Amino acid sequence: MTQKVASPASFGKIILTLENCLLPKTKLEETASQHDGLDRQTEIDLRILGCELIQTAGILLKLPQVAMATGQVLFQRFYYSKSFVRHNMETTAMSCICLASKIEEAPRRIRDVINVFHHIKQVRAQKTIAPMILDQSYIALKTQVIKAERRVLKELGFCVHVKHPHKLIVMYLQVLGYEKNAKLMQCAWNYMNDSLRTDVFVRFQPETIACACIYLTARKLNFPLPNNPSWYGIFKVTEEDIIDVSYRICELYRRPKPNVEQLEQAVEELKKTYMESRNKGRTGQNTPPLVTTVDRNNGSHNAWGGFISRAVPLHPEGKPITANKRSHTRSRTRSQSPNDENRSRGKKSRHRSRSRTPSKYSKKKSRNYSKSPSSSPQNKHKKRDRKSPARDKSDYYTNGDRRSSKERERHHRESRTKDRPRERDRAKHDRYSTSRSTHKTTKHRERSRDRKR
Repeated sequence: MTQKVASPASFGKIILTLENCLLPKTKLEETASQHDGLDRQTEIDLRILGCELIQTAGILLKLPQVAMATGQVLFQRFYYSKSFVRHNMETTAMSCICLASKIEEAPRRIRDVINVFHHIKQVRAQKTIAPMILDQSYIALKTQVIKAERRVLKELGFCVHVKHPHKLIVMYLQVLGYEKNAKLMQCAWNYMNDSLRTDVFVRFQPETIACACIYLTARKLNFPLPNNPSWYGIFKVTEEDIIDVSYRICELYRRPKPNVEQLEQAVEELKKTYMESRNKGRTGQNTPPLVTTVDRNNGSHNAWGGFISRAVPLHPEGKPITANKRSHTRSRTRSQSPNDENRSRGKKSRHRSRSRTPSKYSKKKSRNYSKSPSSSPQNKHKKRDRKSPARDKSDYYTNGDRRSSKERERHHRESRTKDRPRERDRAKHDRYSTSRSTHKTTKHRERSRDRKR
């Protein structure tokens, strides 16, 4: 009998592969930034600017090129699901390069990343280079970067694997017979690094991008490529995709350099309008929160620091609806009734009548289960010192009268000498005493000697 093997699709709809995740055309046409009112050209400029920041910061941080490429791909993916208006571009770029450094096993500290971005900002604005001051704004920025890193991970579903075409370019050139041509390989590598600023990594597979970089390099340096059969057919790539990627990379060189101040101003204006509409929606829809009040004296307060569900409702005047009036003290001790107080007084008096002199090692067990701060041992000793006199009358040594230290030592010495003969007598009759055991052993030896004789 042949067993039916279940297909991977029967286990679930989510399939994880080592290929790059490509976005559908519906998500590529209308982005979240365009829904918030940002035009397409401004969005493209912001994407280019963010990728340039990641590349420059990676060079200053001495990261490998793979880590910089991973950070730029994560940046492009994130802003196809989130808006530039709602999420700061610079903070997201910092979080992407931190996350990429961890993914590619070359981690960098957040402090170093923030300092590098601060340095890039000063150089761009042509200001005097000064170190960043470690004040509250620095701490707030560090917290924002950490939160942005978590947001990127959450939005991408923790699927941060990126397959880069670096190795593919080298392999394809070896197949074509140009592996010894360093100029051709370097030029193709440069085209591939520049393509990271575009969105080709969320539109096409890395094999297509590698073929497009080789195609552009061969046209620029006038290197012939096999045409019959076509060289790209071996790598399962179509000519239409190669031309599309090439046009997108060439369009990047035709664009003017983005103006940072204009881009920031456009984003700030849209952010203000978004926040105003958000606040209006909140004030119109939401109702004020219902405040629940709890009385601590009715037993509804929890001993672990919170309040349990049974809370007493209050009058409009603010007084609780209770049958018995209770004291408004803040102590958490159990309230005693008059009968309980009488019982406790009776117990105390009995205890006093039984023993006038307390034993040396006996300890009183307190029946107070209070968890208030006043019930600490130090405060108890303080209270005793206030209430009790300087010395108890029923002292072990004094027995009602006060003596000096020399008299106490002499009295103790005399009592010890008196008790020594009594201890000797007890040792004779003691079952486990050493004297009795030695006496028995001597008798046993004498008997054994008699038997031998």
